[in-house]
Amino acid sequence: MVIRNTTGPAITLEQARLLMTQTPYTPPKVWQQETKAGGTFASINRPVAGPTHDKVLPVGKHPLQLYSLATPNGVKVTIMLEELLALGHSGAEYDAWLIRISEGDQFSSGFVEINPNSKIPALLDRSHETPVRVFESGSILLYLAEKFSSFLPADPAGRTETLNWLFWQMGAAPYLGGGFGHFYAYAPEKLEYPINRFAMEAKRQLDVLNRRLGEHRYLAGDTYTIADIAVWPWYGALVRNKVYSAAEFLSVHEYPNLIRWTEEIATRPAVIKGQKVNRTWGEEADQVPERHQASDLDK
Repeated sequence: MVIRNTTGPAITLEQARLLMTQTPYTPPKVWQQETKAGGTFASINRPVAGPTHDKVLPVGKHPLQLYSLATPNGVKVTIMLEELLALGHSGAEYDAWLIRISEGDQFSSGFVEINPNSKIPALLDRSHETPVRVFESGSILLYLAEKFSSFLPADPAGRTETLNWLFWQMGAAPYLGGGFGHFYAYAPEKLEYPINRFAMEAKRQLDVLNRRLGEHRYLAGDTYTIADIAVWPWYGALVRNKVYSAAEFLSVHEYPNLIRWTEEIATRPAVIKGQKVNRTWGEEADQVPERHQASDLDK
C-alpha cells in the first residue's frame, strides 16, 4: 500500500509505521483516556474501578467457590486446589465458575463484591458463618496453604523461604506479563525500546530462577511448596513456549536448571488437571470451562 499526499513524496504503509514509532511523544499536562485503546485485551482495561453492570454470581454446592479463567494467575489456584485434593483434603472440593474477562464478567457487581480490583482469580470460602472473600492469587495460595496445612513448611526458616519466593513471583511477574508479554506479543505495534527493556528484565528473572534451581530441587528447598505453584504457571509456561511464543527469542535453552524444574512439575497429575479448569482455548480435551466435581476432569 502507498500513501500519497500533496506536500511530499509518496511513502509505503511500512514507512509510515516506522515514522510513527520514531516520533517522540510529549505527554500532556493531564492524561486523558483515548477513545480506543489499541492492542490485544485492550477492552479489559479502564481508568476507573467499580462494577459496570449488576449480576449475581452463581454458587455451587461446595464451600469453596472459585471465579476465574485459566490464565497463569488463574491456573495457580486450580493447581493448588487439585494438589490439595490429591493429598486427600476433601474440604478442598470446589466449584470453578468461568469468568470471561474479554466479555467484562469481572466488572459485574457480584464479582466486584469479592474482588474490588476486578481481576481473576477470586475465591469465596463459604465454610465459615460469614463467608470469607480472598483475592489476589498469592493471597489465595497462602490462604489455602494455611487452611489445609499443606505446601507451606511449618518451621520458620522453611516458611519464610517459601514466602520469599511467593512474593518474588508476585512482584516479578508483572514485568514479564504486563511488560515483556504485552510489548512483544500483544501491543498494536512492535517497539524496539520497550521490547528490549523488558526482554532484558525477563532474562534476568529467568537467570535468578535458574541459579536458585541449580542449588535446590524446588524453589524453597527440597520440598514442593506454594512457591513452585505460584511461579510455574508463568515461568514454566514461558520455558515451554506456551505463552508469548518467545522461548527462542529469550534463548530459554540457556537455563537448564529451570528447564529441569519446569518439566518435572509439568508431569504432576494435579498440575495436568489444574491447567484444564476454566480453560476455553486450545485442544478440546484440555478444556474444562467449569468444574463442579472431580469427574468433570475425566476426559
